[in-house]
Amino acid sequence: MDNKTRIAVFVSGGGTNLQALIDAQRAGNIKSGEIVLVVSDKADAYALTRAENNGIKAVVITKKKGEQADFENILSAVLSENNIEMIILAGFMCILSADFTSQWPKRIINIHPSLIPSFCGKGCYGLHVHEKALAYGVKVTGATVHFVNEIPDGGEIIFQKAVNIEDDDTPEVLQRSVMVQAECILLPAAA
Repeated sequence: MDNKTRIAVFVSGGGTNLQALIDAQRAGNIKSGEIVLVVSDKADAYALTRAENNGIKAVVITKKKGEQADFENILSAVLSENNIEMIILAGFMCILSADFTSQWPKRIINIHPSLIPSFCGKGCYGLHVHEKALAYGVKVTGATVHFVNEIPDGGEIIFQKAVNIEDDDTPEVLQRSVMVQAECILLPAAA
């Protein structure tokens, strides 16, 4: 009998963190869960190809401006149809409402590319986070895995890992460093 938690991974882009999760699952490092569904809000996300290449069911659910409730109702239906028990946000660029997140207490986790509470919250995503860290002049950044609640990047912290900033880092170089040295390690550990 398989008692593993059924996991859906939400993505919007290339799926580097998704691949780290898939690799960890394949290596047997995710002991209590199994990725059974990938959900993307972008039809052209390369993460969908990663899911397909690894035999994981994938669906696209697009969100139109001003239609948060409709988007989340469709998400909920798909999650229910697939008996999902946990959600991992891995580069998912949509903010989920309090109505949605309250239905999943301590069952949605997110990876954020900074050491929360620095450079987080609404508007702090992707390359913007690294641009802000460099502009502020911090010497250390990193990544944080946290539970998702109604406040963007406001949920309880699960894991953090620091990454040193080098003098010649660009936002793109820093983004890659944080991805390799922190995100791709922390997220599978939290799954």
